[in-house]
Amino acid sequence: MKANSVGEFFKKYTMTIALVVVAIFFSITTQGRILYPQNINNLISQNGYVFVLASGMLLCILTGGNIDLAVGSVVCFAGAIGVIMMKNGVNMWIAVLAMLGVGLLIGAFQGFWIAKVYVPPFIATLAGMYAFRGLSNVVLGGYAETITNQSFLNIFGGGADCYIPDFFHGTGLNLTCMAVGVIIAVVVVVMQLRKTSVEKKMGIAQSVTGDYIKTAIITVLIIWISWKLASYKGIPTVLIWISLVLLVYNYVTTKTAIGRYLYAVGGNEKATALSGVNTRNVFLFAYANMGFLAGLAGILNVARAAGAQPTFGQGYEMDAIAACFIGGASAYGGTGKISGVIIGAILMGLINQGMSIMGIDSNYQRVVKGLVLMLAVMFDVLSKRQKR
Repeated sequence: MKANSVGEFFKKYTMTIALVVVAIFFSITTQGRILYPQNINNLISQNGYVFVLASGMLLCILTGGNIDLAVGSVVCFAGAIGVIMMKNGVNMWIAVLAMLGVGLLIGAFQGFWIAKVYVPPFIATLAGMYAFRGLSNVVLGGYAETITNQSFLNIFGGGADCYIPDFFHGTGLNLTCMAVGVIIAVVVVVMQLRKTSVEKKMGIAQSVTGDYIKTAIITVLIIWISWKLASYKGIPTVLIWISLVLLVYNYVTTKTAIGRYLYAVGGNEKATALSGVNTRNVFLFAYANMGFLAGLAGILNVARAAGAQPTFGQGYEMDAIAACFIGGASAYGGTGKISGVIIGAILMGLINQGMSIMGIDSNYQRVVKGLVLMLAVMFDVLSKRQKR
């Protein structure tokens, strides 16, 4: 029994353990530089698009291991439209709505072919990848364009001033950032205590000690990250958008009917259809939602780069897919969590940044990321085979 419990623990927290091991490894090999406050800030800012896109990609994967290959091109296309609109004097918020709307329309368009015409997702989104990359070049005329609207840059995470101001005016340490971190940590502890209390009353089997240890680790990690960010410039604006997306999609996947339908379709589409669920509309929702988030990622991307160019977004779809699978999403669908997406995205970002600090060639970085992805999927496949 004890051996089984240990085995289940390692199976459940494999990627979390891998994240800790990778963090320790790069901390040693970079002489602690990867844990500098500025590098922690860069890890969040540079990988903002991964968190956003992976949240949407998870919903596509849940429907049966399906993916969206067009998201990188849609990020570029939506961002290009917004930049051109702002360059021509269009109000910033109208441009933002246009970028979100373009992403949503593209996602719905692709979702229509997948859900209603039964075109395989791989083919439909591969076509979109080529088409919207070409349209991005058309919109930009083949040239890079810059953004001069400082309000847009500050709100969506671009430039040196894209941080929440310190309302307490602390000396050296951003007290607002620390206060937010403490509040979040307290909320996490209260929610876990409430969950444990409810489970006890309902007589649900649980590992109270394990839950307390997990909560303690999460709390310490939140305080530590807050301290690191507070030691630099505070809370980057992009972190607000990332947190909002993660919270909303965690709620969608765990507390709503459409969330349950996504898991059910990935588990057994025929049985779900027989139970009265319109499974084709579930596919349509997943891909329309993916397009919407690609539009948001386009906003964050052009804000960070202070402009747009035809090559933006290349490989973004692969980063999002990798973050989902590394975070525990099943290649067969029906399994995956937003918490796993967070772990997968951080792990990918940590590998990228650690190898960059060490001066490792970008080609070898791709090799390492490919191997990590292969190991994650192989672990999922072998686990499914053992259950059968």
